[in-house]
Amino acid sequence: MTANVAVETPRADAPDTATPVWNDPAHDVDTRVAALIAAMTVEEKVAQLFGVWVGASAEGGEVAPYQHEMEEAVDFEALLPAGLGQLTRPFGTAPVDPALGALSLMRTQARVVAASRFGIPALAHEECLAGFATWGATAYPVPLSWGATFNPALVRRMAAAIGRDMRAVGVHQGLAPVLDVVRDVRWGRVEETVGEDPYLVGTVATAYIQGLESAGVLATLKHFVGYSASRGGRNLAPAAMGERERADVLLPPFEMALRETGVGSVMSSYTDTDGVPAAADAELLTGLLRETWGFEGTVVADYFGISFLRTLHGVAGDWAEAAGVALAAGVDVELPTVKTFGPPLLAALADGRVDEGLVDRALRRVLAQKVRLGLLDADWSPVPEALAAAGVESPGAAADPEALRGKVDLDPVDNRKLAREVAEQAVVLLANDGTLPLRQPRRIALVGPNAEDPHAVLGCYSFPVHVGVKHPETPVGIGLPTLCEALRREFPGATVTVAAGCSVDGPETDGIAEAVRHAREADVVIAALGDRAGLFGRGTSGEGCDAESLALPGAQQTLLDALLDSGTPVVPVLLAGRPYALGRAAAESAAIVQSFFPGVEGTTAVADVLSGRTNPSGRLPVGVPSGPGAQPTTYLAPRLGQATEVSNIDPTAAFAFGHGLSYTTFDWSGLEVAEAECATDGEFRLSFTVRNTGERDGTEVVQLYLHDPVASVVQPVQRLVGYARVPLRTGEERRVRVAVPADVASFTGRDGRRVVEPGALELRLAASSAEPRLTAAVTLTGPPRYVDHTRRLHAEFDPHRDPEADPGAGDEAPGG
Repeated sequence: MTANVAVETPRADAPDTATPVWNDPAHDVDTRVAALIAAMTVEEKVAQLFGVWVGASAEGGEVAPYQHEMEEAVDFEALLPAGLGQLTRPFGTAPVDPALGALSLMRTQARVVAASRFGIPALAHEECLAGFATWGATAYPVPLSWGATFNPALVRRMAAAIGRDMRAVGVHQGLAPVLDVVRDVRWGRVEETVGEDPYLVGTVATAYIQGLESAGVLATLKHFVGYSASRGGRNLAPAAMGERERADVLLPPFEMALRETGVGSVMSSYTDTDGVPAAADAELLTGLLRETWGFEGTVVADYFGISFLRTLHGVAGDWAEAAGVALAAGVDVELPTVKTFGPPLLAALADGRVDEGLVDRALRRVLAQKVRLGLLDADWSPVPEALAAAGVESPGAAADPEALRGKVDLDPVDNRKLAREVAEQAVVLLANDGTLPLRQPRRIALVGPNAEDPHAVLGCYSFPVHVGVKHPETPVGIGLPTLCEALRREFPGATVTVAAGCSVDGPETDGIAEAVRHAREADVVIAALGDRAGLFGRGTSGEGCDAESLALPGAQQTLLDALLDSGTPVVPVLLAGRPYALGRAAAESAAIVQSFFPGVEGTTAVADVLSGRTNPSGRLPVGVPSGPGAQPTTYLAPRLGQATEVSNIDPTAAFAFGHGLSYTTFDWSGLEVAEAECATDGEFRLSFTVRNTGERDGTEVVQLYLHDPVASVVQPVQRLVGYARVPLRTGEERRVRVAVPADVASFTGRDGRRVVEPGALELRLAASSAEPRLTAAVTLTGPPRYVDHTRRLHAEFDPHRDPEADPGAGDEAPGG
């Protein structure tokens, strides 16, 4: 963490009293940037292309991969006269009171501005994958829960709240969201993804970006591209994918986000594809990203990713060559700290090994971004909004830091309400024999390793898990009610007995007998199972915590089986970062509740679903496997990827992508197709009725899948092309209309071009990928039609809800 330091007098060597062109908002961005570059030395140019991680440790085992090898002591003061591009994680490196962190960042910015000729502030970035990753900030549900909501509008609201908190304390850029599409759920970073379907990932991540950037914070798309396609589900491993898989599965979320948000930053992936590392791939970072898609922002390296070109990929012989390769490919900024873009790059520029034009190209993008953020305006102030609201007028005015302690609240009531709303909509009811909702049970046996662990709701990139565990002497900073506390609050008339039974991942089983005794004496058993988030093997889920098997970690399956044998109805509640095979429990449990690291309000949300206070509406963003070893699997499989008579392995999911139950029932009927045929440049129009036939108000999630039975290249049996949340009161019905453009049937053909082919299609309106309700047989006519990145991306739903008549309607907006 940056230290509290005395403020230096602003620079006194300004060239004259007139406002320089680069500081004058009256000029356009290009003019300001060009004037500044023309005035800069090579050293000043390069200084804008890297970050510095002040306060990070070089001792190993911290918060980034290979940090212990790549982090070196940096003379911060010696760097400042040339300027500084970025400040890495000034809040997210160690616990710091938010007001004091803002004060420290403000003073550091004042030093950066004062020490250099041009007074260019550094751009400060932070992690924000499940909320602003700093001490005392709201920990929201992880992205896999965002996917489970099937509600982009709600995710947009959440991201806007995160962005406002970051911007208020002086942060400019957030390293989120993750747009990787899950290809193998053994991968430890599944919790960071939105799910296994590219359309769901694209729509939800795009909403997150829109929300974050509406607050004035740059979002960063990551990891571009292929990180999630690693062999064996191992972190930071080579990607096993062909060009067609990359084009049709992994790239579409990035394409959608770039088209629909104007996002400011993209992070290159660690992985290599067919021998070419992403950070060295000019066809990807320059050809596709910029020349084809028109991206104008900055490409930042994933932490130490440029150095890895030498150490892990072996495509560079020294640090200077690594810097040159990355710049040539299109990487603009080295993160998290200077390694290759410092003296090695300067030496390579001096002896002609690297063209200075590559530096200028990256610099134009970096400076244009700073201009757009207002950082080069003559009236820019380092005082962030939160400190200004606390009465701080200038860096020198805050003489008593302790007077500011506690003045900035990053976990206000409104944040908690929003976190709870996301958590509630993300809870997925997988199975239910009528046991749920619980009806005034007298005795509840709460059993399992996640029963009384407050961290059981947090993902790997939440601050308490990511950084806080390294500082056990510091309070966690936010309220984290355990599932036990939430159940006792929700069921005040019940006796709740608790037994861990086993640990999350240990082999011990000596506590199971006590757990079974509690179960036999209870009316119902709530089995609190799942994961412990961590980093690099310190957890069962999270970065570097990959799974060899999808069996429940440790002895949890043994515990669960023993509970099923107790004779008492068992309801497994999974607080996890990935789906797990549940063995016999998938069929024998009274009910099953799945929640993917639901954040600070997660246990309350789960308790509300168990009691029936909340009618669940979450849907699976990834399928739940039937067995622990049939991986990798995905619903996006062709016929040969599904169960066949020529293999004894059946990869069919126990609970399919898109699955989720409710406490009410819905009837779908009256499908009408306006025209069963349309040209390859036209659209189909469908309508149907959804009726709530149960005794509870509820929300149905209508999903639209496309099945292409005959194509020129192998296609998945079906894929999601649209969805909509349709809230209905009991007895209410709605006529839902959807326009399906022919463009959504496009795919990458044999010649590498995206094509809409004529022929028969099925449009399946479904409650999940395994539950089609209504099917429209339609036909595309005319010649094949080639499309590009300007094609239509969405099937457009109209569930006939009037947002003006119902203020809550916005969160039920269609996903397509």
